[in-house]
Amino acid sequence: MRPGQRNLITDVPGLRVGHAQDAELKSGVTVLLGEGRLAAGVHVMGGAPGTRETDLLAPGTLVGEVDALVLSGGSAYGLASADGVALGLRQRGRGFAVRDRRIPIVPAAILYDLDAGGDPGWIDTPYPALGRAALDAACGAPELGSVGAGTGALAGTLKGGIGSASAVLDDGTTVGALAAANPMGGCVCPRTGRFWAAPFEEAAEFGGRGVPERACAVTKGSAPGTATTLAIVATDAALDAATATRLATVAHDGMARAILPAHTPFDGDLVFAVSTGARPAPDPAGLAALGHAAATCLARSIARAVFLAAPARNDPLPCWRTLWE
Repeated sequence: MRPGQRNLITDVPGLRVGHAQDAELKSGVTVLLGEGRLAAGVHVMGGAPGTRETDLLAPGTLVGEVDALVLSGGSAYGLASADGVALGLRQRGRGFAVRDRRIPIVPAAILYDLDAGGDPGWIDTPYPALGRAALDAACGAPELGSVGAGTGALAGTLKGGIGSASAVLDDGTTVGALAAANPMGGCVCPRTGRFWAAPFEEAAEFGGRGVPERACAVTKGSAPGTATTLAIVATDAALDAATATRLATVAHDGMARAILPAHTPFDGDLVFAVSTGARPAPDPAGLAALGHAAATCLARSIARAVFLAAPARNDPLPCWRTLWE
């Protein structure tokens, strides 16, 4: 297993990611979409999730594919970002066919960033416009760090952000992950700045500082519902709703490797899984290998999100680079 060419989720052929953010609001939106509709699943392990249309992704439901996925800041207000994405997709003629109509299927999940130092005094919600802008910005080489849904993210006692990583398996299958890291728990050892995900690091992608000597939980003392790490894992191996859900479930191991503690009552931790279906479906052993790769990519993505965060005005917490680089 080795990183893909760009070490991004967009190493999975056909996927694109777009970000949009508002510097004064200190919040933003991230959108993932493919060239066509994507088989999808989801699994939630945090105690304070905020979601839209995730029930559609359960095995056995009518709609087993999505047109895009949305990760947004803004807490519950951010769910409106999916409206802007759905409208943009409708204008492109994309969506689930119902007679002569197309209805875009756009599941979304949100994180809490209302304490990031931005101006929350808006009257008309800015999130639909941010969603549409993120859709329009979708590309194969998205930025990482303090962008999109990670603009106002806080990770333990450090600034969080958006991270991504990829892996190519021995048989040529590609797996990638994208994470908006905003956990209550910490991602680094407070004494050394070394990342909990360091055993899985590839080519010094988050500093190459080595493995922490011991693990300890570090938190930002969040109030209920004021944290959350959101993630998407993706592959070109063909999956259906059931196997995509299994992939999302196993990928949560990556959060537990990168965040201490993870999946708390204060976090809305969630993983989406998508498949482009370009390669054959895996057998059970192949699905196990996909799950391991997805969890590893997710751990690396979370660490990269914190490592690449950039300072901004009114930040309540420092960036990793300010303290350790």
